[in-house]
Amino acid sequence: MRVSAKADYALRATVELAAGGGGPIKRNELADAQDIPAGFLENILLDLRQAEVIRSQRGPEGGYWLARPAEEITVADVVRAVEGPLASVRGERPGALSFRGSARPLEDLWVAVRASLRSVLESVTLADLAKGELPEEIAALTRDPDAWSAH
Repeated sequence: MRVSAKADYALRATVELAAGGGGPIKRNELADAQDIPAGFLENILLDLRQAEVIRSQRGPEGGYWLARPAEEITVADVVRAVEGPLASVRGERPGALSFRGSARPLEDLWVAVRASLRSVLESVTLADLAKGELPEEIAALTRDPDAWSAH
C-alpha cells in the first residue's frame, strides 16, 4: 500500500487536534506544528469537515476541532475521508472486475488484502496515536524484524 501525502497529512493534523485538548486550533497552527503546507492543509481540512471528522468555526476565536471524541475516530475514518475506500483494484471493487483462468484467485487475494488493511486501520484511534500508544496487537506487528524490509 502506498500512503499518499494527503492521507499522511490528514492523520498528522487530526492527531494534532486530538492532542490539543478539544478547543479550536487555527489552520496555520496545525500546519506549523506538523510541517504541512498550509494551502494543501486547507483542502484536507475541507475533506475532513465534509466527512464530519472535524468541525470548524470562522473568526478570531475560531479554528478546527474533532467532531467526535478521539477515542471514536479511527485511522480508517480519516483515510476514507480524504482518499475514499481503503483499498481498490484500479479504482474498482474486486467483484466488479473480471479475473479469468489462472488469475481467478486474485479476486479473493485483493479482498483479503483489504480486510487485513481494514483490520489494522480500524483498530487504531486518534486517541491511541495522540497518547503515543498502539493497541498491543498492532504494536506486535511493528516488532517483526521483517515488517519494513526492502523486499
